[in-house]
Formats: sequence, C-alpha cells, structure tokens
Amino acid sequence: MAASSTLAQDNPHGKSAIGRTGVLTLTGFGIKLRMQSGHLEIEDGVGMERRKIRLARVGHRLRRLVCISEDGFATFGALKWLSDVGASFLMLNRDGKVQFVTGPTAAPSDVRLRRAQALAHSSGAAVRIARELIDKKLEGQEQVARYKLLATDTADAIHCYRSELAEADTIERVRSIEAAAASAYWSAWRTLPINFPRKDQFRVPEHWRTFGTRVSPLTGSPRVAVNPPNAILNYLYASPESEARLAAVALGLDPGLGVLHVDTKVRDSLACDLMEPSRAAVDAFVIDWIMREPLKREWFFEERNGNCRLMASLAARLSETAPMWGRAVAPYAEYAAQTFLSPTARHDGLRLPTRLTQRHKREAKGAPPLPKPLRLGPRENLCRGCGKNIRHGRTNCASCSIDSATTRLAEAARVGRLSANSPEANTKRANIQRQNALAQHSWRASSQPEWLTEAFFSEKIQPRLAQISSSAIARCISVSRWYAGRIREGYRPHPRHWQALAKLVGVSGPSI
Repeated sequence: MAASSTLAQDNPHGKSAIGRTGVLTLTGFGIKLRMQSGHLEIEDGVGMERRKIRLARVGHRLRRLVCISEDGFATFGALKWLSDVGASFLMLNRDGKVQFVTGPTAAPSDVRLRRAQALAHSSGAAVRIARELIDKKLEGQEQVARYKLLATDTADAIHCYRSELAEADTIERVRSIEAAAASAYWSAWRTLPINFPRKDQFRVPEHWRTFGTRVSPLTGSPRVAVNPPNAILNYLYASPESEARLAAVALGLDPGLGVLHVDTKVRDSLACDLMEPSRAAVDAFVIDWIMREPLKREWFFEERNGNCRLMASLAARLSETAPMWGRAVAPYAEYAAQTFLSPTARHDGLRLPTRLTQRHKREAKGAPPLPKPLRLGPRENLCRGCGKNIRHGRTNCASCSIDSATTRLAEAARVGRLSANSPEANTKRANIQRQNALAQHSWRASSQPEWLTEAFFSEKIQPRLAQISSSAIARCISVSRWYAGRIREGYRPHPRHWQALAKLVGVSGPSI
C-alpha cells in the first residue's frame, strides 16, 4: 500500500501546500476531492509520493485549485465548498489546453447585456472592442521586441502595423493587421538561446537549444510544441484564457460568444479575445525567466512523435502565476462589457459595476483605478553546471565553481599569450627596450654621487624598498609593476635608478 502524508493548511515548521499567490496544483493519478468532517480533503500524487491535504473553511488562503490530471474524482460537496469559499477550479492539460473552468459564483443574469453582446457585430461594438484589444496587444509586443529582444527593426514594424488599426473598420482588417504583426514579432524570437546546465547538454536535442519557430511542424499551428520554450508558452497561455473565462462569467457575459475569434465548437471565443492584451506580459515573463536561469532537462519529456511536454513539477510552478494573469485580464473584460452596452448598442446611461477591479470604489476613495500587479516570490536560482538550487547572487555551486574557474583561467592564459605576441605588443616591447638601451648608454657613472656606492645601496636603500609598494616604485623610476616587484624582493636595478630610489625611501647622504 502506498504511503501518504497529511499536510495541514498552516504548518509553522514546513512549507505550506498552497503557494504564496493562493494557488494549489494537483498532479498524479487517483486525485480525490471530497468533504470529510466539514473539511475539504484533497489527495494527489504518484506511487509512494502521495499527499493528503485537509483545508478548513477559515484560514485556508486558497484562491485557485489547478488540476493537471485526467484521473480521479471530485464530489458535488467539494465543488460547493470551493464555490462557498470563493475559490476557482481549473482543469488543464500540460500542452496548454483548457479542459474545465468553474468560478466561485455566477453574476446575476442581465438579458440586456447578453442581447447587446449578441448584436455587437451589427452595432459596431465588436469592431471597437477588437481594435482596442489588439492595440494593447501590439503595444505590449512592441515593448517586448524593443526592450527584451533588442530587435529595434521588429519593434518599428509592429508600431507601423499598430498605427493602421485606427482606420480598420472591419473585423477582417483587424485580424489581418494582427497576423502581419505576429509574423514580424515571432521572427525576432527565432535565435533566442535556451540555456541548460552543463551536465544536461549531452541529453538535450539540438532543436531545444533555440526558440525556433512558433509554428509546430507537427500541427502547422502553435499547438503541440516540439521544444521547451514553446511548451512553456502554450501552458502559460492557458492561465489567462481560464482567467478570461472566469472574468466573463463574473460580469454576466457569454464566454463563448466572441468578437475577434470566429465561432468554434468547444471553445470560449470571448475568453480568447479578452486574453489577447495579456499575451505580451506572458512573453516578457518567459523571456526574463529563460535569460536569467537555465532550464532543467528533467522538467520536460519528449513523446514518440517529438511533442515536448511539461513534467508535473514545472507545470505546478507555472500554475502559481494564474492570479497575475487574472489581474491583467480584468480591466479588458470590464471594458468589453461596458462597450457592449455603449450608446451605439442602444443602451444609454447604463453603467456596469466593476466587480473585478473595483475601479468605481477605488476612484471614489481617491485610490488608483487599478490595484498593484501581483508579484511572485523569488524564483529558484539554478547552478549553470549541475542545475541544483543555489543561493541568489551566485551562478555556480561550490563544486562547479572550481571547474568553471579552471576553464576561465586556461582561457585567460590563452588569450594572454595571444595578446602578448601580437604585432602591437611586439612593437611596444621593442620601443621600450630601445628606450632603456638609450638611457643606459647615455648614463655616466660620474653623474652619480660619491657616497651612492653598490655597498651603500645594498645596506641602506634595498632593505627599505621592501616597505614601499610596487606601484610607488614603478611610478618613481618609470618601470613596469612586475619589474618594480622584483626590486622589492631584492633585485638590484641599474645604477641610474639608485638616486631616485634613495630619495623615495628618504635616504639623502652617507650620514644615515
């Protein structure tokens, strides 16, 4: 029988099962959601790695329950418990497909809003909403291309496409502009390098080392990704799509009746519309992540057809970002609902409540219209050599630092040898040798004071030079620091330098 462990919702001596953003991710097989003695009892895991969690109605901190599995059950009582405490339930695939989403409560049904939404294409509201959503999406993509990818030409091209939206008077024209901008945008991603720890390099396929194309060769679309960065994007895009569906339902909209995406079976087209402005934020999050830390090979597995899938540990980590995308989607969901009821939709004066952002309440109190964006806690810092967790501020663990330092020293020595024997270095060396030879030949022993003999230098001056820095000696007689260091150690320089060195150490005559 598989062993299991019970985790309380508040454990002062260990890590809580619920993340900092209020997300609890379930993975494995035989997942169970049921009520037990007034508590929500959750069980998930694989084999010997099973866990059991009991959550009370008070102090649970749960906001999102994300299930990444297709094996298990949830009772009606458990779903009602989630609705009562205001938590949402999401069921996702690791390839980024949203299977099931349910929110805590449904908004009061307003037939006027649903009717205005259904008539949006004839009233002109659909075009205005589509233009606004795509304008914000292109604005975000322009910022990502300019400041994250450093692709100025691509950013300028996206800016030009964005300027054409103001004159787009049909949905087809808006789609055409968005498609052209997307083509330019994703072309700037092709050569983005993907880093893995050195120990994983030999296990990583070649096409995993760069971002490549956004279109999968398996499907001709972004679905069914064939490398890690595209698989991460597909999974993360599922979160704002789920949040957009929850937002639409909370506002009383039909999530399947879209304005930009065409009507398709088993798809929430309006949710896909509302998530468009948040895609650039997801892209920026992924770029920051893969540029700052390597990806572990154990986070991914490759199926027989080449499909790259996420392991449960990484999927659970990505699920914690869901509340961030919920806040990003909320303002656009409220904008779409109000635009449906605009004067051109023949509903003058009707002002919808801002249930998601509480904008009306915040403005009445003098606060900013939108709350501050949520931020995740500090991410793990992985060793570039072996991939294990290390403290922030370092790039390698103690063991890998030795290997990397040895490699850097060998490379520095090689570069130094090449630089020392370059034509410029040889010319400089010859000039210095010529200057020294001329100085030695032009020096006359008769110009030296009578008291400054070889014995006097060895007994009175040389011992005191050991107390003088190499830099000071080098400046005094215009030699290199290496040569000055030899003098400090006891090397006797040419007699023409003795008088200057005597002055440096404070010796002025034979009376000392």
